[in-house]
Amino acid sequence: MKIEIKVPSPGESIAEVQLAAWLVEDGQQVEKDQDIVEIDSDKATLSVAAEANGKIKLLAAEGDTLEVGSVMAVIDTEAAGSKPAAKKQEEKKETTPKAETATVPVEEAKPEPPGTKVAKEEKTDVDLTLSPLARKMMQEAGATEKELFDFFKTYRIGKEDVLFFLGNKEKTPVSNTRVTTNLTSWPGGRETEPRKMSMLRKKLAQRLVSVKNETAMLTTFNEVDMTAIMEIRKKYKDTFKEKFGVGLGFMSFFTKAVTEAIRHFPRVNAQFSGDEIIQFDYVDISIAVSAPKGLVVPVIRNAEMMDLSEIEKAIKALAVKARENRITLEDMQGGTFTITNGGVFGSMMSTPIINPPQSAILGMHNIVERPVAVNGKVEIHPMMYVALSYDHRVIDGRESVGFLVKVKEMLEQPERMLFGAKDPVEALLGL
Repeated sequence: MKIEIKVPSPGESIAEVQLAAWLVEDGQQVEKDQDIVEIDSDKATLSVAAEANGKIKLLAAEGDTLEVGSVMAVIDTEAAGSKPAAKKQEEKKETTPKAETATVPVEEAKPEPPGTKVAKEEKTDVDLTLSPLARKMMQEAGATEKELFDFFKTYRIGKEDVLFFLGNKEKTPVSNTRVTTNLTSWPGGRETEPRKMSMLRKKLAQRLVSVKNETAMLTTFNEVDMTAIMEIRKKYKDTFKEKFGVGLGFMSFFTKAVTEAIRHFPRVNAQFSGDEIIQFDYVDISIAVSAPKGLVVPVIRNAEMMDLSEIEKAIKALAVKARENRITLEDMQGGTFTITNGGVFGSMMSTPIINPPQSAILGMHNIVERPVAVNGKVEIHPMMYVALSYDHRVIDGRESVGFLVKVKEMLEQPERMLFGAKDPVEALLGL
């Protein structure tokens, strides 16, 4: 019996998808419910499982654009397939970059144990990929990249690798392989490599252009003194982590400040629709997350009802799903306001683009110690620039500036997020 594996519908109004990656080989024996392929739509990445045991025949190639309902593979339940030639799922997991958010640290990928042989064609030019910590350790030890190359050829270098190398570098045989000795890591040459755009990237490009063309987008800026929040985090982070099992990051403070500021300026939480403006009496915060396949914006529902621990738990859960490519359409649907944090990448200032059909987006940036005037004296404080991009068709200048000032007040005086609390800081943290 032959069973057809058809392209499923990722969601309403989606007519075609892109075949992102086969997780099995042509002619391989597959098991029922085993993930066999990943497909990309313009909103999410989905895995498709085998419907029966048998030998699989692949009818489409990676990168192909397929219509929903078309056949992409056939499973012959009466034939025996071959064993997998390589662990594709495991290899894919090891090479997939991880998502980054404002509050969930990104762990380094674990390298294979030193000495593991890798079946790989020898090359005369190899780009070494060193983590910042690994490079610093190399410099402090006076070791060269050529020595490191002779010892570790195919691994992504991390802390444990460097420690192993430093203890065994004298045993490294002399290599005749040419290594670039200049200060740049560019290998040279003038080759080009065309890459097919994913469905997600295509949709993102269309949305970004439409925002610029179809909205009256403006951006207003301000700066926030982060002293109070940093002192709270320093004082309560261990107790917070012990009680709730999550770290106390900056994103939860900003989310809380936004929901409180929206109570004073509700038009920021509205959307333009034809000849109407839709006003929401709830706040669903979209959090921009950098995932392996590109930018995704999952939503925290009813953020106005949450305390900091609940917000942190929601952010962590969404970040893990994004990192593992498990974000669903439901996770990203809706959203009334977006927060994005370019500070995790070192951005000092930017003008974030509105996430349609929303009317506003708050951009966070990196924290830098700068001299500021306090009561007529110059003091050094940790400062952050913040930016609010908004649709002027919905939000007036007075409302946008007032909203951002209110966010600033909430962050610089966190007790303002609560009214009438006996111990505002501890009540805010739920301790």
